[in-house]
Amino acid sequence: MAAPESGGTAAHVWTPARSAAGRHSPWLIASIISISAFMEVLDTAIANVSLRHIAGSMAASYDEATWVLTSYLIANAVVIPMSSWLSNVFGRKRYYMASVALFTVSSLCCGLAPSLTFLIVARVAQGVGGGGLAPVTQAMLIDTFPPASRGKAMSVYGFTVILAPMLGPLLGGLITDQYSWHWIFLINVPIGLLSLSLVEAFVDEPTLLVKERLARWSRGLRFDVFGALLIALGLGFLEVMTDRGVQDDWFSDPLIRASAVISGVCIIGFVVWELFAREPLLEMRLFKHRNFAVATLIIMVIGVILFGTTQFVPQFTQQVLGYTATQAGLALTLGGMITMVTMPLAGVLTGRFQPRVLMLAAFGVIAVSLWMMSNFTLSVTFDHIAYARAWQSGGIPFLFVPLISAAYVGVPPDRTGNAAAMIGVGRNLGGSIGIAMVQALLARREQFHQARMVSGLQPLNPVFEHALHTLAGAFSTHGAAPAAALHMATGEIYALMQRQALMMSFEDVFWALMLFVLVISPILLLLKRGPTDGGPEHAGEVAG
Repeated sequence: MAAPESGGTAAHVWTPARSAAGRHSPWLIASIISISAFMEVLDTAIANVSLRHIAGSMAASYDEATWVLTSYLIANAVVIPMSSWLSNVFGRKRYYMASVALFTVSSLCCGLAPSLTFLIVARVAQGVGGGGLAPVTQAMLIDTFPPASRGKAMSVYGFTVILAPMLGPLLGGLITDQYSWHWIFLINVPIGLLSLSLVEAFVDEPTLLVKERLARWSRGLRFDVFGALLIALGLGFLEVMTDRGVQDDWFSDPLIRASAVISGVCIIGFVVWELFAREPLLEMRLFKHRNFAVATLIIMVIGVILFGTTQFVPQFTQQVLGYTATQAGLALTLGGMITMVTMPLAGVLTGRFQPRVLMLAAFGVIAVSLWMMSNFTLSVTFDHIAYARAWQSGGIPFLFVPLISAAYVGVPPDRTGNAAAMIGVGRNLGGSIGIAMVQALLARREQFHQARMVSGLQPLNPVFEHALHTLAGAFSTHGAAPAAALHMATGEIYALMQRQALMMSFEDVFWALMLFVLVISPILLLLKRGPTDGGPEHAGEVAG
């Protein structure tokens, strides 16, 4: 076994002193705290397919309705870096329950919103409540399970991060088509109340954490105000830039240019500031642990792939193939079922194989799925789409579960909350960048293909002339006047050309994502070989 990095010292050995299980089974706790995290991650994807319905019912434009998504993402991104400090100061369980309560109440307000302005404000509150749930959930699991059992525990948590974005478009489409968009928010209310009652009854606040909190209060609270302001502005404007870049034509829009400059300056300034701050908001020195640094980068890659394609595949089926929102969501259903099967398997294998072996295999499977998607055509069947997506869904658990387990090798136990917050920031950044990247590339490739194909729609092209007159003749036989028939035929050919150009653009993006996966995969070799089970830092196996 390779010598452990700094985490191999006695100070970094896992003990149950920080466990959230108390006298209960850790597996019960893992299931309970994953409920609200699943609800929060699901909410980032479920509203996407309902925007047109929201815009219509609120007498607003689609562009105005997109702020329903943007406002949530901004608030979410701003709170995640602060989640570790907030949970340390107010108590992990107390902060977790307060976040669930705020998320639940704001979900009710979203569902009952009488206007778009009210809905956007409620979504901001919802994002604030949801921002801390995933990092605190992850920190609880790391503190509750020893390293030898973390793979299995992270397979439970993986359902929240991986399965929720996959189910979001399907649930959003079904609820919107069959009932009303209001219910995509109202369904959070009973789930939130269930989560609150279960957390209150079963989740423990360890005595060690209480003592640490009291000691922190006795020394006087020191909040990194300047660091918080920098990261809030940096991530907030980054979300604005990535979320609205495509529809606002990127850097031709003054808001996007300003957002890019402010975001870049603030994020760079934040990193520099945190390295020298006496009590930093985020402990940037954690990146000295190689596994944690590599894992954070890879989690961004997972965000690019998962969130980029989760939005992109339904978009392809709706825009190119004319699927309804429900049909588009159903195309992802097989992938969700495969994830449910492979997630526990990934947890079991994580304890038996080196993480980087599983992750390299996972990258290979994901690359195969993207290659299959790059060969889609206008005549692609529903089964073929679902099958290609299933390959991808089967590979991601074997990437995510061992990665999270490996990320905390060498991280001191009292820094798990900080580490979880930074991993949460990485996941959100990757998701935002992934969505923006695929949309920007799609728009550019569509312009490229249209420009090339339009050059052939002219009288000197015998193929175009033959198709034009054949279609015009068909319209004439159905009663259209010659001039009208010619005009209708021209429109029909142009529409077909646009659809074909869009199809080729989607193929190009899938191909680019495949290359991205293949190019980035060698970075996994930088992960240190860690113990798969046993060893000194695996003392204290989980009971139950």
